[in-house]
Amino acid sequence: MTTVRREAFGRMPPEEGGGEVEKFVLQSDSVRVEILSFGCIIATLETKDRDGHFSDVVLGFDTLEGYTRKHPFFGAVVGRVANRIAQGRFSLDGKEYQLFINNGPNSLHGGAKGFDKVLWSPQVLPNGVRFFRLSPDGEEGYPGDLQIWVTYTLSGRELAINYRAQTSKTTPISLTNHSYFNLAGQGSRDVYDHQISIEADSYLPVDDTKIPTGEVAAVQGTGFDLRQPVELGKHLQKFHLDGFDHNFCLHQGQDRRLVARVFHPPTGRTMEVHTTQPGVQFYTGNNLDGSLKGKGAATYPKHSALCLETQNWPDAVNKPHFPNVLLHPGEEYNHTTWLVFSTA
Repeated sequence: MTTVRREAFGRMPPEEGGGEVEKFVLQSDSVRVEILSFGCIIATLETKDRDGHFSDVVLGFDTLEGYTRKHPFFGAVVGRVANRIAQGRFSLDGKEYQLFINNGPNSLHGGAKGFDKVLWSPQVLPNGVRFFRLSPDGEEGYPGDLQIWVTYTLSGRELAINYRAQTSKTTPISLTNHSYFNLAGQGSRDVYDHQISIEADSYLPVDDTKIPTGEVAAVQGTGFDLRQPVELGKHLQKFHLDGFDHNFCLHQGQDRRLVARVFHPPTGRTMEVHTTQPGVQFYTGNNLDGSLKGKGAATYPKHSALCLETQNWPDAVNKPHFPNVLLHPGEEYNHTTWLVFSTA
């Protein structure tokens, strides 16, 4: 049985309209998750270790103020297009679109005010919560009125995140959740003792601004071969890597499939990621620098968490040989990602 509770979490600042932000608490026997109507943010995610003790395994803040200030998208749904678009530019039907530049020379995670920085309309479900918003034509430079529904449901050990959207004009869309995980518990120093595997035969090499070069490279014989579990810290050392911030190319198809697994031997916590998406961005918190005060006054240094952002491939709107990122009027965008927690 999943219980769902809603409570007040705070108010948006007056300059942001002053709307009320609610928190939705989803609880089963083995998982407890708190989700905000601001940015559809997963603010807390508690799971059991092998001794049955709950710990919060996602980075974030205790108050709304933390989330309304600048932060690296902790727990949020990002869009209209997750990840990077080169120079914030793309062409559709002969028309050029220019987006806001917010990541070096590129546009990242929807621009200046993406889906992570707005209030969504909630609807309580028997085992979860559904959020809705209308992204108006021209918002952040994107074409078309886009209606979006993001639904979180909790069933036992499994948290499902479903994304649906419909548009009035052809538009690129790629939605993801940007949670930062540390299975030792948020506030733990690093994720070096985590074991990770990703079911991908290829990945996307990037240029020095993190835009894919266009090559789809085999992981075989490289530090990107994560098809068998590796211990993260040792793996980074072995291959002289500063960390990961790369798209791994998943087997194509609309069916649910297991794409990644994270295991934390000291606590026994395991997280599996299943999805219908064509890619997963594996990011090891390389830009965290300890300057943010998180939950319980924890600081978050470099490599203190990892992200597995299921999504379309970065810059797909400018690379015709990448999976299709365009949604047309009369079609529906519909993807689901499942996080399954267990102990070993």
